[in-house]
Amino acid sequence: MRARGADDLTKAAARMGVEGPARPPGHVPLVAVIPAGGAGTRLWPWSNRARPKHLLDLTGSGRSLLQETYDRVRPLAEEVYVLTEARQVEPILAQLPELPRDRVIVEPVARGTTSALGLAALTLAERDPGALMLSLPADHVVKGRRAFGAAIKRSARLAAATDRLVTIGLRPTYPATGFGYIRTAGRFRGGGVTALKVDRFVEKPSLAKARGYLAEGDHYWNLAMFSWRVGVFLEELARYSPRHYRGLRRVLAARRAGEEVRAARLYARLPADAVDNTIMERTEKLVLVPGGFEWVDVGSWSELHSLLPKDGGGNVLRGDPVLVDAEGSFISAPGKAIAVIGVKDLVVIDTEEALLVVPRERAQEVKSVVDRLKARGKTRYL
Repeated sequence: MRARGADDLTKAAARMGVEGPARPPGHVPLVAVIPAGGAGTRLWPWSNRARPKHLLDLTGSGRSLLQETYDRVRPLAEEVYVLTEARQVEPILAQLPELPRDRVIVEPVARGTTSALGLAALTLAERDPGALMLSLPADHVVKGRRAFGAAIKRSARLAAATDRLVTIGLRPTYPATGFGYIRTAGRFRGGGVTALKVDRFVEKPSLAKARGYLAEGDHYWNLAMFSWRVGVFLEELARYSPRHYRGLRRVLAARRAGEEVRAARLYARLPADAVDNTIMERTEKLVLVPGGFEWVDVGSWSELHSLLPKDGGGNVLRGDPVLVDAEGSFISAPGKAIAVIGVKDLVVIDTEEALLVVPRERAQEVKSVVDRLKARGKTRYL
């Protein structure tokens, strides 16, 4: 099957009566898309379907992770879209009242990042076939806004000037086992930017392998931050995952015809695959721009503990617990008397719906609790 490039998309958009906005010759507009779906199950019970992680203020800044992401990207992009599930549209608009409703790209159901990013790219291509798409997760914590902005600008210049898919990576600062890694090999230059060729993606490694990656110096943390011209990404989607490409075009056609129920049915049939597996691990066009900012995925209670202010014993506290010989723990029980005696590196999270007690070193396993509750039909706690 022949992939449709940017010129083909421009012609198709014209046939549908869609014209890109007038712009100076050679100008490629940067359009940011913030994927904001899911619930962040490793931060259960704080994060759940009613209160997903990206809608929570986890850092104490007074802004949710989504709002902080929007604040970071808004000065860098000409337009900002949020990509989310239908059930999260109203809570997101409540948190971002400045975001026009037509800048929300809605997934009828969650079907993996290949479907989600493909839906976003096709939606942007219909509205502006010349757009440069920047994808940034909604639930990360970033420090060093100037360095972050510089990395975004470099990745955007490279993507605008070439036919590359560009990702941003960070050199690991410790042997993390909860992150994915990207191995690089050789340099690539375009648009005045020097990047690194991507050799392969590496899943979450064992501690021994993570230590090896740290020592080798050619591995970067996978941040799931991407830049690409929408036509280039759609060419790779058509080449490596034609089922997604064909299905998503049918979804968009149904939406144009006002057949939202049919669009939802078609979308639900798509494979729930991660874009790392379908495209990023297979394409020959992926390059990496190193970043110099601080970044935390906040994917577990242990990571959140490392991020927040602590008392003299290294404890993160919410509420007014009584501690006796407690060290390195995360204790949250607002509005309730709670006493903790003789514990170290423990997580105790109490909410109206649930109570979680887990050693910090096993915090990544909280997702398995969510899976078991789901399997038992106890969805009221999720």
